[in-house]
Amino acid sequence: MEKLREKFLRLLESVHFKHKRFLFDRINRGERLIVIKGQRGTGKTTLMLQHIKEHFSDLEQTLYVSLDDIYFSNGSLSGLVDEFVKDGGKYLYIDEVHRYKNWAQEVKNIYDFYPDLNFVISGSSALDFYLNMADLGRRATVYTLPELSFREYINFRLDLNLKPYALEEIITRHEKIALEINSKIKSLKHFKQYLSSGAYPFSFTVKEMYFEKLEAVINTVIDNDIPSFENITYESRIKIKKVLLMLASGTPFKINFSELARKLGTTRDVLIKYLHLLSQSGILKLLTTEGVGYTLLRKPDKIYLSNSNLLYALAESVDVGTVRETFFFNQVSALKVRYPKKGDFLVGGKYIFEIGGKNKTQKQIAGIKDTFLALDEIEYGHKNRIPLWLFGFLY
Repeated sequence: MEKLREKFLRLLESVHFKHKRFLFDRINRGERLIVIKGQRGTGKTTLMLQHIKEHFSDLEQTLYVSLDDIYFSNGSLSGLVDEFVKDGGKYLYIDEVHRYKNWAQEVKNIYDFYPDLNFVISGSSALDFYLNMADLGRRATVYTLPELSFREYINFRLDLNLKPYALEEIITRHEKIALEINSKIKSLKHFKQYLSSGAYPFSFTVKEMYFEKLEAVINTVIDNDIPSFENITYESRIKIKKVLLMLASGTPFKINFSELARKLGTTRDVLIKYLHLLSQSGILKLLTTEGVGYTLLRKPDKIYLSNSNLLYALAESVDVGTVRETFFFNQVSALKVRYPKKGDFLVGGKYIFEIGGKNKTQKQIAGIKDTFLALDEIEYGHKNRIPLWLFGFLY
């Protein structure tokens, strides 16, 4: 355990507080078991270490470990916890939990058998399945850490403190809100930069190698993270990468599942399984008339990459319409989002949005109540015409 503690202290020394994700102040620290899930690269590790550094002056009772550490190739999590608690430990932070076999059952046992231990665990977007399987759902408080919002990107890049707005505020007060924000930033200039290379915190540290880093993240998700919760062959991983490249070069509304399956040399059902694996790992977002779809019993109505940066990293040429829809879906995903009969997105069970450029008309949603145009290339809107970039201020 001493080597793990040394690694923990070295990591802690390198952590700073210049940038904090929005979730930092929203987590209820009074819970015994906190789960932070999200796509790789969104800042979960930094979030945990920042919390330790800010809230614990005495580190003797605190430990951070990553379960992909070589220590756990022989040592068990339960054994570490037992040693830690006997040594007076009370606060345990467990990272990369999905990389450890049978983690959910061990965490459940630890929770039940060590009632004085408080712990935070983090892992991939696919943790929900295992939380429910091990009956951890009722024990844990679960938070999701998505990619950076446009607001966070602006705050981090320009060292500002612009606040978020609820969807209803944006809909009803977007002209005043845009006026306030545009007095401080050049929204369209920064929005263009964000769409291509601003969705992940590491964009500020690896600027010249950003897309290479992003491709490495994608490969790690497919080669390591997905196999940690689904038994798939090497050949299947290659096909998953191929389907991801095909989707990046297409548009959300022109996917022919039978044709795509034929090109991959697989069946339609296996293709749908691949799509859901990518969805569970956070790389894709699947939209259906029932909402964000995860069930294997039906194909999605629309498929999106999780954020627009992935399009720029994977596609040889990027379709601007796809970029716009991908951004909007990404930023409103915390709300209930469905595929409507007319329009592009039904948000919160009430509001229908059509996404487009500055010349987009209301023709496709004319006569429908609570409909709005989310438009790119405009700094200010009017009535139900709202700047697309403003939806990046929801969190």
